[in-house]
This record gives sequence, structure tokens and C-alpha cells, in this order.
Amino acid sequence: MCHQNKNVNMKQEFEGFDFTNFWDDNYDARKEYISDVPTDELIADVEKELGYKLPASYIWLMKQHNGGIPFKTCFPTDSPTNWAENHIAITCIYGIGREKDYSLCGEIGSQFMIDEWGYPAIGVAICDCPSAGHDMVFLDYRECGPLGEPKVVHIDQESDFKITPLAENFEDFIRGLKSAEEYEVE
Repeated sequence: MCHQNKNVNMKQEFEGFDFTNFWDDNYDARKEYISDVPTDELIADVEKELGYKLPASYIWLMKQHNGGIPFKTCFPTDSPTNWAENHIAITCIYGIGREKDYSLCGEIGSQFMIDEWGYPAIGVAICDCPSAGHDMVFLDYRECGPLGEPKVVHIDQESDFKITPLAENFEDFIRGLKSAEEYEVE
């Protein structure tokens, strides 16, 4: 069952989640990824350009910190990916905007990955991965339609665009991020 996004929040986004030490605001993050807080007008323009209503949890997080590099960059998987047997890794979370190359509508944003790299047009690319474009994390609107609450998936360009489900929604994806140290082999 798909839930429709609504501007009226029925609950507090990320209730109980501690964002202390979530973002790595190093020089590269500030230069390449972090944008100013998005206005409601910019959000509406970006949604119109992308053709999808962004999840309320994504908008909430971007209003706190618009894009960047999280300290926890791994997400567990039940099946192997091109990155590892049991997880994927991300390098950044795209912010809402156009001015940074790595933002939703930036030069290397969502539509670029679909048009130039051939990713399936299932939704919105929200995270780059360490493979420099050979795998991405997307909001997947196939089941819910452009106004619904999308799932989060990993798409592997190197494996004929294999889609691996990650989380039921964006908030669950963020809550599920793990430290790379948890996956290091001793």
C-alpha cells in the first residue's frame, strides 16, 4: 500500500533520532555538496522539474542541512552488490537545489544520471556512491506514483542496472545508515 505525501505532517520527522555528529562538514562537503537551506519556492520548483513530490522526511532533513556527507556511509543489504557482500556505501546525500553539481537538479544530479548514464527513470537519484556514478541510491516511485511515499533502492549500473531494495522510506534509510568501521574485515 502506498501512502500519499501530504504537506501536513501527521508526525514529527525523525522523532527521537539524534543528528549530533551526523554530518561531516569538512571543506569538500561545504564546497561540493552543502547548499543553503531550500525555500518552499525552490522545493516546489525542484519537485516540478523532477516530476515527483519529495518525501516529507527528505524535505525536513534538507531544511536542517541541505545535502552533504554523513559520517555513517554504509547501509546493510540482504544480497550482494557491486560494493560488498552485505552492504552498500554512499559518498553524499544530494541537497535540494541546482547550484551544486551534486544536488538534485545540479549538473551531476538526478536527471543527468538518468539521461547520460542510462539509469532507469523510476524516481530521483539522492545519493552518489564511491564508484563515481557506477551505482546510485534512488527514491523509487514505481509502486506509489509521483505523489506517493517512495521506497529507497540501490541501482548498480555495472550489473545491468540491478535494483536492490534498501528501505521502505527515506527516514528508514537515514536511520539505517551504519559506520564503515562496522563492515571492516579484521
